[in-house]
Amino acid sequence: MCGIAGILGSLEHSVTTNTIVQVSEAISHRGPDAGGYFEDANIKFGHKRLSIIDPFECSNQPMADHTGRYRIVFNGEIYNYRDLKPQLDYPFQTNGDTEVLLASFIKWGTGCLEKLRGMFAFAIWDSEKKQLFLARDRFGVKPLYYYHSNETFFFASEVRALLASGLIPGKINKAAISSFLQYQSVEGDATMVEGIKSLPAGSYMLVDEKEVHIEKYWSIVQHKPDFDYNNAEKVKKKIYELLLTSIERRIVSDVPIGVFLSGGVDSSVLVGLMAEVSKTQVNTFTVGFREKDFDESQYAQMVAKKFNTHHQQILLQPKTFLNELIPALDAMDSPSGDGVNSYVVSKAIRESGIKVALSGVGGDELFAGYPIFLQYLQLMKFKRIWRPFRRARHFMSDVISERNSRSERFSQLLRSPEADISSFYPAFRQIVSPAMLAECTYLPYDSITGNEELLKLNGEVRRLPLLSQVSVAEYLGYTQHTLLKDMDQMSMARSLEVREPYFDKDLVEFVLHIPDKLKYPSYPKKLLVESFNGLLPPEIIHRKKQGFLFPWKDWMKNELRIFCESQLNAISERDFIKGDRLMSYWKRFLNNDDSIRWMEIWLFVVLAYWLQRNNVG
Repeated sequence: MCGIAGILGSLEHSVTTNTIVQVSEAISHRGPDAGGYFEDANIKFGHKRLSIIDPFECSNQPMADHTGRYRIVFNGEIYNYRDLKPQLDYPFQTNGDTEVLLASFIKWGTGCLEKLRGMFAFAIWDSEKKQLFLARDRFGVKPLYYYHSNETFFFASEVRALLASGLIPGKINKAAISSFLQYQSVEGDATMVEGIKSLPAGSYMLVDEKEVHIEKYWSIVQHKPDFDYNNAEKVKKKIYELLLTSIERRIVSDVPIGVFLSGGVDSSVLVGLMAEVSKTQVNTFTVGFREKDFDESQYAQMVAKKFNTHHQQILLQPKTFLNELIPALDAMDSPSGDGVNSYVVSKAIRESGIKVALSGVGGDELFAGYPIFLQYLQLMKFKRIWRPFRRARHFMSDVISERNSRSERFSQLLRSPEADISSFYPAFRQIVSPAMLAECTYLPYDSITGNEELLKLNGEVRRLPLLSQVSVAEYLGYTQHTLLKDMDQMSMARSLEVREPYFDKDLVEFVLHIPDKLKYPSYPKKLLVESFNGLLPPEIIHRKKQGFLFPWKDWMKNELRIFCESQLNAISERDFIKGDRLMSYWKRFLNNDDSIRWMEIWLFVVLAYWLQRNNVG
């Protein structure tokens, strides 16, 4: 796990050797164990290493192949590198996955991507062809940003690294800001900075002196396994096998591994399976609180005891999250409405001496764990009459005048042109409504912002079971652009590598084709529970879902009031904000107007801090 950076075609006089050093130093938190640089003709590489596999100097990067023709910088892990290695006729000098990745590219070219199982973002320079190859993993777990201007091409693991070059104008991308306010993250390939883009998940890029070419090598809906999905017992057995294999892949490490254990179903299943395949005692971590309203540690302790793990409870106070707020905001390479929780937990685990941790993130998205899944099923009951009753729907939407989150969302759903996931999903995940966006900003509003890839795949998605349609929307939307992005930037800010077994290609492709009647017969994630029958204590299976629900609303009105108000005043001076209207919303929020949600205000606060912190605009 690392941070990577590079500059190609640096013909501008202002691009010097020091430029790549500046860019790389900006992401030194991603790899504090080692650093290296490479420069040849028009290419410059920088690398910051967090040593996980083969943690010896010979595996440091940038790494050259045995002929000297190729050079690689790589961020991530290739979980099946030991399986690939015997297939490669190559004189290996290391025992790590980086050299296997490089040799795979030399043998198979872009075809190597089909063979890789892992989370990755990497760049390979071919000195003979004078061509740069970049690629990103299927789910977008690892980030990769780029900027192309005139004859110079920049890439890096983080946006702020590119800005650290001093050569990229920090101009605000107003369409991206609109996306952030609506969905609490920037959707699609855009970023907050105009001209800086994200290489799409499941894609690769070829760059030379003539062009920049992007190609998609994987789509979440392109593979349907040949399997009898009508046999429930076979389906459950297959899920067991696939998740067990996913975990086996992800416990390959030359340093100790831990597991985030919340005491919920997703993380508890991981612990149980990890105990089954691990050769050593499993390390588990949970966050505990003295305040009963927040504490879930009793359930985590129950699971830890059952599987005899080496369990550590990290005792925190809710106000710890207040104290860590500014460091967490500073850690945001991309602004986010969430992420503070991930930062605090990552910091605590890293300080315990662990470099790698498994997370149960992704279980809800794959096995229908959120309320959005049931809501979509209910809406689709009206599919046949959706179009014929268009006028009636619009009339009902108009008479819903009360301004609160539920009524506005319902109003938007009623106005959806079609009864399908691409029409409904934006309303499901929206934070700042179109009405508030128009009232408080001059920003453009587009109802399909960030929904482009889902629309492109609309035909294929419609052929999936209804619950799987929501899963695909989640993967292409909230999961990729908020959940995974937050997990990466917050954990890597503390030099902690997080691996997500539920984001496994084979597992996801299999589960997406399971009929709804098996996936959600009576309660959320029942299929996941039944696939591991007897693994978990009944108290874990049937307990109420809790999670981190801290009193941010109260904090914003009290402990954080001065901070929030100063940020809102600052952003009110921006030319895309209607300052008087935004401050009016703030006053109504302070006066306990229940129609104003704390998250709506909080997104403006985070945005203001991020823009100032990164000198954007």
